[in-house]
Amino acid sequence: MADAIAPRTDQSIVEIGPGKGALTLPLLERSGELTAIELDRDLIEPLRKLASGKGKLEIHNQDVLNFDFSLLTEKASSLRITGNLPYNISTPLIFLLLKHHHLIRDMHFLLQKEVVDRLAAKPGDGHYGRLSVMVQYHCRVEKLFNVSLGAFTPRPKVDSAFIRLIPYTSRPWQATNHKHFSALVKQAFSQRRKTLRRSLKDLAGDEDFHQSDIDSSLRPERLEITDFVNLSNSIIETH
Repeated sequence: MADAIAPRTDQSIVEIGPGKGALTLPLLERSGELTAIELDRDLIEPLRKLASGKGKLEIHNQDVLNFDFSLLTEKASSLRITGNLPYNISTPLIFLLLKHHHLIRDMHFLLQKEVVDRLAAKPGDGHYGRLSVMVQYHCRVEKLFNVSLGAFTPRPKVDSAFIRLIPYTSRPWQATNHKHFSALVKQAFSQRRKTLRRSLKDLAGDEDFHQSDIDSSLRPERLEITDFVNLSNSIIETH
C-alpha cells in the first residue's frame, strides 16, 4: 500500500484512522511529515511514541465526518489522502471528500471489496449505481489490488481491496447545476428496477429525453455519466 501511494517529502499526506500505525509509519518514514485524523483518544499517545524519530506527525483527535479538510491547505490539488476506512463511514466520507475535490491530488483507500466494485463499476455492471456515477464524475478511479483476509488482525468476514481516486483538474463533463445533477442521479437509482421514464417522471419529460438523445425506456444502470450530465443540463436549460 505504501508503495502504491509512493509519498514524497514535498507532499501533504493525510491519513484517516491510523489506528496502531501499520500504514502510518512507512508513510511517515518516506514523507517525513504526516497529518493523521483519529477518533479513538486511546490510540493517540501510543501512535506518537511509535512515530518518535521517524518524522513529524500531527494528529487531530476528531470524527473525520466532522473534519474540515480546507483547514489543512488552501493550495489546489495538494492533499494526498489515505486510510483503511470502516464500511459504515466509507460512503458518507467519500461524498464529504468530493466536496473538497479541488484541494485533493489523490486518494488511496482500503475498503470492503464490495464498495470498491461499486466505485469502479461501469454501465451495465450490477454494481453500477449512484456512488459509481458521482465518484466517477469527479475522479478517475483505479482499482489497484485485493487484500486477503489473512492480512488483518482480527480476521474480517469480508474481502477488501485497495483503490486510487484521482480528482480531475479538467473534468471531461460539466453539469450546469451540480445540485440538480446530483438529485437526478439519486432519484434515478432510488428505483433502479424502473425505467428512466418512470423513475424520473417528476424531473424529466419526453422532450428532455429527446433533447438529450436518451432512450427513456432504459434503466439507469445503462446510462453513461455523460448521459446523466446531458440530461440534467437539458432540463436546466429548458425549464
